[in-house]
Amino acid sequence: MIRIKNVKFRYPGSQLILDNINLELGAGNIYGLFGRNGEGKSTLLKLMAGLLYPKAGQCCVFEDDTSDRKVKYLQEIFIVPEEFELPGVKIALYEKVNSPFYPNFSKERFSTLLSEFKLFPNQKISNLSFGQKKKVLIAFGLAANTKLLLMDEPTNGLDIPSKSQFRKIMASSVDERKCIVISTHQIRDLYSLINHVIVLDDSKVAFDRPLSIVSENLWFGKPPRGVKEDLIYSEATFGGKAVLARQDQDESEVDLELLFNAVLNEPERINRTLNRISHEPTI
Repeated sequence: MIRIKNVKFRYPGSQLILDNINLELGAGNIYGLFGRNGEGKSTLLKLMAGLLYPKAGQCCVFEDDTSDRKVKYLQEIFIVPEEFELPGVKIALYEKVNSPFYPNFSKERFSTLLSEFKLFPNQKISNLSFGQKKKVLIAFGLAANTKLLLMDEPTNGLDIPSKSQFRKIMASSVDERKCIVISTHQIRDLYSLINHVIVLDDSKVAFDRPLSIVSENLWFGKPPRGVKEDLIYSEATFGGKAVLARQDQDESEVDLELLFNAVLNEPERINRTLNRISHEPTI
């Protein structure tokens, strides 16, 4: 669905934000796009959406170059940006004006999501809080039923109950025909939601793995005494947490925050471990 090949990007007068990015993203997945602030997560989403153009390389969605901004491509993509301006109209009018741009838009789905978010069509958007406005965009994006849904920091501005509700709604929106990419630095908010992790660091892709591969081959938790050889990364907080090559240990729950920190601190080691394990012969 998405093919990014040798993409480089910089803003005028700045150094490279993205340097030789290569990614392939497929339908039926929810990708978590992680990275420190300023590592180019939002920029990458805008490149996918055709809002920015690569300085080098190519970004294709549905086999179309995003720089061409073809109508058939644009009507199959929706982006929930981190920063946005919505018109001061009623939610119902916002739907009426914008839904015709998306052929598969579902009025019923939009109404259901508004109800779940405790929002009403006759509410004026300008009177809503930032978090409520974000919910309007999330609901509209899901109701648009596009093949590609991009979300930039979607949980910013949401309170704890709303974040839980967001995860529930997103989990119910998984579709084998759709690809969802969620960029965030609030890694814990995506717990139990995503099935593939991408980490940007130092303008490059530092990690790109399905969570199934991670859980099969890495172990997360308090390391047993004396374990050194299989230790990849450790933290002293809360009595000690670590990432180890799984070997013969029981499968553990993937700690996304610990995985992210491990990638930032030991990128070569964690990738080398996964590469080595994946190439080991099975008996």
